Amino acid sequence: MMGAYLIGLVMMLVSWLVGRQLKSRFEKYSRTPLSNGMSGREVAERMLADNGITNVKVISVNGQLTDHYNPANRTVNLSEPVYHARNAAAAAVAAHECGHAVQHATAYAWLNMRSKLVPVVSVASRFMQWILLAGILLINSFPQLLLFGIVLFAMTTLFSIITLPVEYDASNRALAWMKTNGIVTTGEYAMSADALKWAARTYLVAALASIGTLVYYLMVYLNRR
Repeated sequence: MMGAYLIGLVMMLVSWLVGRQLKSRFEKYSRTPLSNGMSGREVAERMLADNGITNVKVISVNGQLTDHYNPANRTVNLSEPVYHARNAAAAAVAAHECGHAVQHATAYAWLNMRSKLVPVVSVASRFMQWILLAGILLINSFPQLLLFGIVLFAMTTLFSIITLPVEYDASNRALAWMKTNGIVTTGEYAMSADALKWAARTYLVAALASIGTLVYYLMVYLNRR
């Protein structure tokens, strides 16, 4: 288990560094007012309308960086700073979340795959750590238990990997729409792109951490004798 903990510590450090950069960029770009004066809510509603999406609501939720799209009730959930703010960072986040709504409306394959995995990952996440721990302790007498834990962990790793194209595509849709429709100036576009780039890197770090941990457990299982 020490190997898994070491991988986890290293990736936690990397994740902290990326998260720090993300927070720093958003704070920096939040100080630049959007030239067109639109709030995050207005940007989101405009993007939904431009894509012919009329059955999705834009609502405000508590917290910071809690923005997300909920396909179950078809809502774009914007954190209060993004919902009300009128700057490049807020515009980027609002458009990104609407990118997920566009993915949903157009049956984007990677989003559909991720949605189908949600129930499986939800169950796997609840039990896999205990199963993996027990599998390590009983590896010589009951190696099948560790293998079962590895299968559960592999499902969560697959979910992390599938999340990458979903997030990057949503950002690409958001930036393309913002540029094509003149939502931002050239300078504001650069800030929006940079903010979304760092946001995407948080998902990349999570996926790499999951892959590294999965490889570790596989090595333990294969070298059990």
